[in-house]
Amino acid sequence: MKESYIKDIQQWAKDFVFYTEEVVRFSDVDMYGHLNNVVPFSYFEHARIEYFKAIDVKNNWGSYNEQLIPVAADIQCDYLQQVYYGEKLRVYVKTARVGNSSLDLHYMIKNEKDEIVITGRGALVQINKETGRPHPWTEEEKAILYGK
Repeated sequence: MKESYIKDIQQWAKDFVFYTEEVVRFSDVDMYGHLNNVVPFSYFEHARIEYFKAIDVKNNWGSYNEQLIPVAADIQCDYLQQVYYGEKLRVYVKTARVGNSSLDLHYMIKNEKDEIVITGRGALVQINKETGRPHPWTEEEKAILYGK
């Protein structure tokens, strides 16, 4: 495995705690019956939203009145094994790094055999909707995001 964000796959995988579950729907697969290459990004999004709810940070990002919103700065997905219609998956997410206003999240998707089938990472930037400029995390948010 050559993903630049993973140095030791076993150690990297052990650090994940939070996950959501997905079942590969018929609409998630292509004409060959395997997972369409864009679908993991929606799995990442769902896991990310549920992760933020679970750690109780930024639960109001979807609110009309909320002034601070996350914006995807980049996102990466690495496909390690084929995934097919009907498979049950666990989509893991963890905080890898917290910057001043940015956040780097890592993702791991495992199948029912507990095999890693997809890995990923992505950076989010918290911005102010009115100014369009990055907005720093509070020290409390940083502590929550780091799991302290």
